[in-house]
Amino acid sequence: MTDQATADGVGRQAPVTPPDSRPARAGRLPRALHPGAWWLWALGLATAASHTTNPLPLALLVAAAALVVVRRRGDAPWAFAFRMYLILGAVIVAMRVVFRLVFGGGQGDHVLLHLPEIPLPAWAAGIRLFGPVAAEQLLGGFYDGLRLATMLICLGAANALANPKRLLKAVPGALYAVSTAVVVALSVAPQLVESVLRVRRARRLRGAAGQGLRALRGIALPVLADALDRSLALAAAMDSRGYGRTAAIPAGQRALTGGLVLAGLVGVCVGTYGLLDTTVPGYLGLPMLIVGLATAVAGMLLAGRQVRRSRYRPDRWPITEVVVAGCGVATAVVMAVAGSVDPARLYPPVSPLTWPELTPLMLLVVAVAVAPAWLAPPPTLADHRTPRPVLIPSDGTTRSSPKRDTSESEAQR
Repeated sequence: MTDQATADGVGRQAPVTPPDSRPARAGRLPRALHPGAWWLWALGLATAASHTTNPLPLALLVAAAALVVVRRRGDAPWAFAFRMYLILGAVIVAMRVVFRLVFGGGQGDHVLLHLPEIPLPAWAAGIRLFGPVAAEQLLGGFYDGLRLATMLICLGAANALANPKRLLKAVPGALYAVSTAVVVALSVAPQLVESVLRVRRARRLRGAAGQGLRALRGIALPVLADALDRSLALAAAMDSRGYGRTAAIPAGQRALTGGLVLAGLVGVCVGTYGLLDTTVPGYLGLPMLIVGLATAVAGMLLAGRQVRRSRYRPDRWPITEVVVAGCGVATAVVMAVAGSVDPARLYPPVSPLTWPELTPLMLLVVAVAVAPAWLAPPPTLADHRTPRPVLIPSDGTTRSSPKRDTSESEAQR
């Protein structure tokens, strides 16, 4: 029933539009991007970061990943875990520099400080604890740590943007059990972060005092209990949906499938070794790699038929997913091209000390990496749902309409 104007002052029901809501443009409706596209984009950024130790493009790649996460992340629990990856990246850089301090960093012309050296026995020859510290060694540790931290942050961006539960729809049937374990493992860290934030918020609302180690007991126990509750609920939900159950497969077919997959993986390993080592015969290189891949794919296809599961709404791969994944692939390709054109710029020397430089190809890498911040569709947020209508009384004031239970209103009718 609709509310109509009455004589007792209660007016009609009219929707109220939030002040910041604007009509979405055609083709830019909020939706969740396919998680495979985000992971391909992030792997492309991580691959590009692995090809350089130049801190300038590495810092720009971190900024690009952070901008994409800020603009395109949703409000799911895993979307708030990107800060943890930033902190972990900073810890990695600090640890690499500290290792150069502790295990001898005196190889260089610019000695910054002299630490007391700890003598070691003869069997530990080649290892030095403390001693003189040179700027070249510290800078080398900073470059290596920053490269590793950038790769980790890029993968953390994919973890914050992609829905790990949707990955179950994209993996082949042969990897069904493995993908389930991986998806559960990937969702542990974001859920723990969300639990810690919720417990801290509840403690502040209750006026709980104490910080640091004092508050650890009050936070750790509720988070542990929440993790156990989530685990039990997830186990019950997976068991009710038939996860882990396979059809009755004959022993011969199961042995054939396992043998094909194992032989294919061995062929892939031998073919990869043949491509890297030029001294082995030619047939152990690319031909062996192709045969191994074909055998492994055939085994996985046969193993996929053993898994009987229903598929509700197949996950589509529209053109936007292709564009976002292409940005990641293009980032890695352009960085590889930059390394072949001018490798000295990608790996700045630490002795003698030189200031790192940027090239146009490096700037193009960053521009392609940050493009999904505008090319990807905006995410669906809980705050963007249709607001509840309000009642407009005859005196001109507005008040929210009361929430009523649907079953109660139907019963009254």
